Amino acid sequence: MAEGYVLKASARDRVGKGAARALRREGLVPAVIYGDKKPALPIAIPMKESTLALHRGGFMTHLGKIDIDGTTHTVIAKDYQLDPVRDDLIHVDFLRVAKGSELTVDVPVHFINEEKCPGIKQGGVLNVVRHTVEMTVPADSIPEALIVDLSTVKAGDSIHISAIDVPAGCTPTITDRDFTVATIAAPGGGAGEDEEETADEEESED
Repeated sequence: MAEGYVLKASARDRVGKGAARALRREGLVPAVIYGDKKPALPIAIPMKESTLALHRGGFMTHLGKIDIDGTTHTVIAKDYQLDPVRDDLIHVDFLRVAKGSELTVDVPVHFINEEKCPGIKQGGVLNVVRHTVEMTVPADSIPEALIVDLSTVKAGDSIHISAIDVPAGCTPTITDRDFTVATIAAPGGGAGEDEEETADEEESED
């Protein structure tokens, strides 16, 4: 399961651009917790700690704990905004996560054993079609990543989602086809695989 983060926060009474600017001058980030059939809760979180949590990776796929005056809220980040110059967080939307609920998240795809891959040894090139796969997952067991083992993949092969060991309880949101995650482009061409990739990408945009 993905390892989360813990942030201390305070409820905020004022909202709007002026109030948000005042918070940022104090080293705080305006944020909101919503969902689970409860009222939205405007909060302020520390800019330094929350920006570090963002840049550690997995900010939108890891559950977080937000402590507001001793009350802990389990959340997942659904949207955020960055300062265009300093790359600091300037706003975050958090979704409340109820016990036993399911979430839709983009799970990263990681590739292992590239050095053992027959196709790459033959001069082929790993062509990643999907760096993430959107999946419905249990909130209490979000997978860190989908692992693709390349140790037996040959040049010209396509790796489809059906060939990947998907964790129990997790389901890709695309269910109507066995979509391509990656290919090993054959040395000196492999136009057929490139065409398949393009078609798959076009389908994913529909």
